[in-house]
Amino acid sequence: MALQQIDHADDHMQECIDNCLEAAQVCEWCADACAGEGEEMARCIRLCRDVADIASLHARFMARNSGYHQQLGELCADLCEACADECADHDHDHCQACAEILPECAASCREMASS
Repeated sequence: MALQQIDHADDHMQECIDNCLEAAQVCEWCADACAGEGEEMARCIRLCRDVADIASLHARFMARNSGYHQQLGELCADLCEACADECADHDHDHCQACAEILPECAASCREMASS
């Protein structure tokens, strides 16, 4: 859960920070697990690594009230959606976890980007 002491973060921003951090965690797990699954998982690994990096960066931008967090939120949402679509095509538990968690992150990032 995001720090409640971030005075500029309303409930929506705190939820988005939490969702981004959860997305980064599940994507790191998925990318690592996919690395042992063979070459056919290369796209999944790349997307998961991209989401992990962008989602954690977006959380940090929101925490420091960066004037650029909205633009980064759009990119984060796009990547979460692409990664969720890719992961949904694979039966592995780690991929299915990504496919389940990432749409919520995408939705909250889109909401932050439009605020």
